[in-house]
Amino acid sequence: MTILIRLPNWLGDVVMSTAFINAVKQTYPDAIIDVILKKELTGIGKFIPGINKIHSFSKQEFSGLTGVYRFGKALRAERYNVFFNLPHSLSSAVMARATKVEQRIGFNKEGGNFLLTHSYKKPQGIHRVDEYLYLLEQFTGKPVTNKEVRLQHLINLQAKADHVVVNFNSEATSRRMPVLKARSILNSLLTAFSEISFILIGSKKEAVYVNEIINGLNYDNRIENYVGKTDLAKLVNLTAGSRAVLTTDSGPAHLSNSLGTPTVVLFGAGNENNTAPYNKKGLTIIRYGGLTCEPCVRNTCKLYDSPKCMELLDEYKIIKALSLQLNDT
Repeated sequence: MTILIRLPNWLGDVVMSTAFINAVKQTYPDAIIDVILKKELTGIGKFIPGINKIHSFSKQEFSGLTGVYRFGKALRAERYNVFFNLPHSLSSAVMARATKVEQRIGFNKEGGNFLLTHSYKKPQGIHRVDEYLYLLEQFTGKPVTNKEVRLQHLINLQAKADHVVVNFNSEATSRRMPVLKARSILNSLLTAFSEISFILIGSKKEAVYVNEIINGLNYDNRIENYVGKTDLAKLVNLTAGSRAVLTTDSGPAHLSNSLGTPTVVLFGAGNENNTAPYNKKGLTIIRYGGLTCEPCVRNTCKLYDSPKCMELLDEYKIIKALSLQLNDT
């Protein structure tokens, strides 16, 4: 049997989908599993256990629904038996239909009812990992018992460096740490942990934001700026080799959690019951929790100039949480 899985379009969601891939492998132990992955995220593929082949999909090369259909049609020669469609979008359902795979499974949103052979109502109020696994359970009629989000790496965990990776970025401004608050947190951390260096990460487009944070720090000689200097493979190795990761609700939070690195996640917008890192070991979630608007799921804060839920986070709690994680490593 050959199985094709259309993976999600965001780093965090791709990491969370590793539990689904693992469950598919358990359900069909002799199956060959290939995946479709957005071109910008293909670097993460080699760290996902159980994958045979990656089909790289570029929205620029295959633009619009006609491009998506063309991409799916090109996969017909592979003769897959089953297609699992994890995104909820119309374009991914069109891609599935174009492959002409006999069994096409997904949620009945945005075309799922008529472009897929098996479509199911998306469950509400559960974690995204469990949402993906629900799809498999509905199709097979069997419960998934071993639920784990995991990436594989070759880092020697006994030789972790004395640094902490810090990510204040997020695609959504409602989840991104305000500059002054980020600088204040870093100054507090530099004071509290005199033997630890801190590595700031981010994409090239986030360089201006991160540089603004760094300006005015008290001990910037213990700050390393890796923004725009790491691809996904380097980010995996950097994260896996760190003592801990402090991050906003973003892709790096899921990345570090899946690698077994102690992770402290600072939540603003976003519901941790649905999208927090899945593995509980080595995980601490911090939220202010005193605002009536918490948690919201907006990408921009509609009530304040910047997300107050982030500005009001207790820095003492952050220091304490990070200290506990560092003492466990």
